[in-house]
Parts: sequence; C-alpha cells; structure tokens
Amino acid sequence: MTTVFEEKNISKAVLRMGLPAMLGQLTTLIYNIADTFFVSLTKEPAMIAAVTLCTPILLIIMSIASIFGMGGNSVIARLLGEDKSKEVKSTLHFCLYAMALSGIIILLAGVLFMEPIAKLSGADAENMAYTNDYLKYIFLGAPFIIISNGLVHLFRSIGFIKESTIGLALGNSINVVCDFVFIVLLDWGTAGAALATSFGFFCSTIYYLVCMMRAERKGSQLVTLSIKQFAPHKKMVGSVVSIGIPGALITVLLSVSNIVLNNFIGIYGSDAVASYGIAYKVDMVPIMLSVGLSQGVAPLIGYYYGAGKKERMSQAMKTSTIYGILLGVIFLAAFCLLGANLAGVFLHDESLIHQAGYFVRILGLSAPMLGIINTVTSYFQALGIAIKSLLITIMRNVILFIPAVIILNGLWQLNGVIAAQPVVETVLAIVCIAMYTKDSSAKKLIPLDRQSDSQ
Repeated sequence: MTTVFEEKNISKAVLRMGLPAMLGQLTTLIYNIADTFFVSLTKEPAMIAAVTLCTPILLIIMSIASIFGMGGNSVIARLLGEDKSKEVKSTLHFCLYAMALSGIIILLAGVLFMEPIAKLSGADAENMAYTNDYLKYIFLGAPFIIISNGLVHLFRSIGFIKESTIGLALGNSINVVCDFVFIVLLDWGTAGAALATSFGFFCSTIYYLVCMMRAERKGSQLVTLSIKQFAPHKKMVGSVVSIGIPGALITVLLSVSNIVLNNFIGIYGSDAVASYGIAYKVDMVPIMLSVGLSQGVAPLIGYYYGAGKKERMSQAMKTSTIYGILLGVIFLAAFCLLGANLAGVFLHDESLIHQAGYFVRILGLSAPMLGIINTVTSYFQALGIAIKSLLITIMRNVILFIPAVIILNGLWQLNGVIAAQPVVETVLAIVCIAMYTKDSSAKKLIPLDRQSDSQ
C-alpha cells in the first residue's frame, strides 16, 4: 500500500491525513462534554466549580506536551522529506523521553505544592477539598497525560495515522466509561472525574508504547525505545523547542481571551453566561474539526517542504483550505437552520433556548473562516516558521480579540460581545491569506538544493 506521503492524489492524501485527526478531535470534544455532564449530575455546585477551576491546570499540563509533540511533529516531517531516517529516529526518541521527564517533574511539583496551586486557581473554602481531590489525580497522571498528547502528534509525523487516532479514541472512550463508573456508580465526585481522565491517558500511553515496540521489532528505521540511543544535541533540541513553545502558547493565550470574554458576558447575568456556555459548546464542533483537519495535514505539508516539492505543497494547502471552508459553510447552514434545536438539547427554559440559539447563529458566522486561519497557522508550524504561527495566535486572542470585545460591547452590548468572534475571525482570515501569499511566493521557503525537484 502506498504511504500517505507518497500518495500521488493530493485530495486523497489530505483526506487520509485529515479525517483521522478530525475523528480524534471529535472524540476529545465528546470526552470534555462527558466530564462536565457527569459531574453536573451530582447537583453539587462546589464540585462543578472545582472542575472548572482545575481546567486551566489540566490545559497547562497538556500544553507542555505540545512543546515536544508539535515541535517534534514539524521537525520530523521535514526530516522525512529530506530522507534523513537516522535524525528522525533520534528526534522522536528525544521527544518521548523529554515528555516522560517533564511529566515526572510536574507530578512531583504538583504533589508538593498542591494547596498553593489550588488557591492560585481560585479555589475557596467551599470547594477547596473538591479542588484538591481533582488535582491530586491529575498530577499523578501527569506523565501519561503529557506522553499521550505528545505522541498523537509524533505518530502523525511518521505516518502512523491509524495508530494515532486509535490511541486518542481509546483513551477518550475509556475516560467516558470511567466517568460513569467512578462518578455515578461509585460516587467519587471530582476525584472520580480526575481519576477517569488520568486512567484514560494511561491506557492510550500504553497503547502507543506497544505500537512503538511492535514497530521496533519489525525493524522500523524510524522508531526506537532504547535508552542507549538517547543522545540529544543542541541543534535538535533547539529546533524542537523553538517550534513547540509557540504551539504551547496557543493554549495559554486562548485561555486568556476566554477569561476576558467570560468577564464581559458576566456583566449581563448568569442567564447570559449559561446561554453563551451552551452556544460555545455547540460551536466547538466545527472548531475542533477544523483544528483536526489542519493539524492532520501539517506533517504532509512539512514532508513536501523538506523534499522541496513546492507544487505539491501548494496543492495540499489549497485542497485542505477548500475542505476547511466547505466544512465551515455546512456548519454555518446547520446553525442558521437548527440553532435553537441544538441549544434545546442542553437547555429546557424557552427564553434561554431562544437566546442560546441566537448566539449559535452568530458564532457560526466564523466557521468558514476557520478553514483559512487554522490551515495557515499549521502551515507555518509545519515549515518551522514558529514566530509567524505565534503571531497569528497573538493577533487572534490578544491584539484583535480583546479590543473587539471592548469596542463592540460599547456599541451593541451583549450582542456585540458575542459578535466579536466572527468579526475578528473575518479580519484575521484576510491577514492570513496575505501572509501565506507573501511567504509561499518567497524562494527562501524551499531549500536551494531542493528547488530543482519541484520544477
């Protein structure tokens, strides 16, 4: 069977890379919704608050995985394009052990400083015990959370597309099942929610390691687990980290923008917060699918770049962008027609359903833009131009978004706050097109010794 990197049909190659990644993102979304749903069944506000307060801590742990997962993904894909199998193996090996070491450090720091971390996250006397219960099992599972999330990206970069998706779906499915068992049947509350999360990531980590051992036994030139070959050097570490850190900052900056948005929506009362919360959950479906498509295609773009195949790289970008835009258009149409119906799945009050349905339609206006923004962001990450992908993220979540929320709130109150997202995404999509057009036409993007191959 032809490997995905050698697939001659660009559309087929994009789908082979993108669809599994989209499926993986969809299972992650389901697990996030399930975590909130099962804890809400306790009808204990302090427990729900504890899970909410701990979410940023979990996201920070996951962002550490991005340093080595997304950074390694970009470096490895380009090395494969340059046919440097030995360097691919050593980079993959470094990323794996770096993630394991980072996880152990987080585990020790979390256990030692759990209470100060809980207070920093916003816990008070009412929910402190529940917050500590959650953090305890999250910190104990930190090594597996980091390794599992990082290997998803690394597996895609070496063409283990099916394995990366199975591992992601396996961990999330086990998490959902354990949520039901630990929270509903055993009544373990927030401790059960955190234990389910950590156990899910533990299972997916074991699956990924088994896949690596199997590949190594079969004589793979790319995969090894032997500690004897752990020989990182300055250039390799610098390449991985310089790309990975901006990728990790995406999560941090997204959290900042969400905090600002939630504070402005909170001005209009708890009903507005509830309506927006449900609308945002619904809108997360096209967002996560778009992210999955762009992240899935990134190794393909990096491979073509490393191989000097400029024309195929351009075709892959064009195809994935068109698919992303069409996906957004489909969701926009669905949100316009079925916004209230989708909100009614989660809400029962008619006024809230109407308001949330209206919010869903407004947020849906940005869905087609995601196909442009996310693809261009992944393009720069794939080529190792981390500063430009970081610039897009900063513009999206800080430079454009925060002023837009403030200005539109002054003009149209709550409707203006909700409209900030589609307004910003539209402006940013235009900026991304300009950035990509400029860089894709620059000769320096294709290594000089490879330019003849693309002619």
